Amino acid sequence: MNKLSSERVLEETQVTDSAAITVLKLPHRALSDVSCLCEFKNLEKLDLGFNNLCSTEGLSVCVNLKWLSVVQNKLDSLRGIEGLVKLTVLNAGKNKLKSMDEVRSLTSLRALILNDNVISSISGLDQMKELNTLVLSRNPIRDIGLSLTKLKSVTKLSLSECRVQKVGSSLKALVNLKELRLAHNEISTLPVELNHNVEVRNLDLGNNAFTRFSDLKVLASLGKLKNLNLHGNPVTEKDKLAKKIKKLVPGLQIFNARPVERSERSGKTSQNIHFNWTSESLDAAADIEMKEKVKGESVQASEKVFQRSSGSVEHYNRPLDNAEKPAGNMASKRIKDSKKDAAMEKELKRKKQKVEQRKLDPIDDGETPFVELITANSTVDPEYGNKEIHQEIAREMKLSSERVTFPAKKKKTSKNLKSGGSALELLSSTTEVGMGGPSTWGD
Repeated sequence: MNKLSSERVLEETQVTDSAAITVLKLPHRALSDVSCLCEFKNLEKLDLGFNNLCSTEGLSVCVNLKWLSVVQNKLDSLRGIEGLVKLTVLNAGKNKLKSMDEVRSLTSLRALILNDNVISSISGLDQMKELNTLVLSRNPIRDIGLSLTKLKSVTKLSLSECRVQKVGSSLKALVNLKELRLAHNEISTLPVELNHNVEVRNLDLGNNAFTRFSDLKVLASLGKLKNLNLHGNPVTEKDKLAKKIKKLVPGLQIFNARPVERSERSGKTSQNIHFNWTSESLDAAADIEMKEKVKGESVQASEKVFQRSSGSVEHYNRPLDNAEKPAGNMASKRIKDSKKDAAMEKELKRKKQKVEQRKLDPIDDGETPFVELITANSTVDPEYGNKEIHQEIAREMKLSSERVTFPAKKKKTSKNLKSGGSALELLSSTTEVGMGGPSTWGD
């Protein structure tokens, strides 16, 4: 038995008064007894992950805790935490928990992570009005039931690899849901009630039992859907499925972990300039200083963009001198092309700003695949381990099901192959799909 002592804690923290300690990080210590923590009554953040704990009863007096991780221990219950009503983040994944009863009183929770346990039913969540992240992947939960009907604040939900057979109306109340993971279950149809989840951006339905395209038609009501995974379903073997899906969901940017070209999303390409304006080319062009004013110089800027992105410029793209301007229809066509180039330049500036913003602040903006961190504007209190819990959620959600790897395709010389550059920056060359691709939520 490896028992933690208060003397050891004070020595390591170089603090003489236990009441002065508000944060303790004690992971990977092989601890089996932490009863001494009853002396640290002002603890607000406590990390006991990856130890050998069999009980949390010694934490009952730590009533000021707001952040608690007991991930990957040997817990078969959470007895002792019922009175920790200030908790906003609880990670008890990878244990042997059989029920969720002990969390019933934790009404301030905003993130609850219980993946990889033996929980058979969802319960005790009715009073959690502020809960925004719920991770229950890899638990034997066959029936979702009506246990989520009062969780209107939930934005991220994972029930992957839970043996779920049908969704029914269980998600109808989750009107703010943005990311939904139901991979590796036994679902064969999507209910019409899914049309209430209009905020969904990322949807992972990989490795289920969908056989007919008609079972997916409710996706047309998800106008903000950007990332969809159906890999591993029988329906994916049907011809022209990708085209049907793209027509059904015009705004889709990632399908089966592969970027959707802009030309495919819009359904048409430019009539005058035969070039795929993909995210990759836009990102490359965004490096060009576009300080020229649109009036009179937009065509010149367009030439620079094409030289960087495609290596060639059509003759009609060069600026027109007064002496060279053709008469009649040709002059009108040149003016029209110039306006289009100006619009493209404006779009490039907008894309450049978005690329720069993503580098500084990797938020889940609904336009990126499942690889980003959890949203930076999450309601999880940033003062109490926001960064750490986001990273842990990332790990817990990305592998909430078996990983499936796409074989890398040989590169072609065609310009059209370079599509979805910004998306591919976030997807590895051998894309992990499993839960629907690399995720913000981790294993």
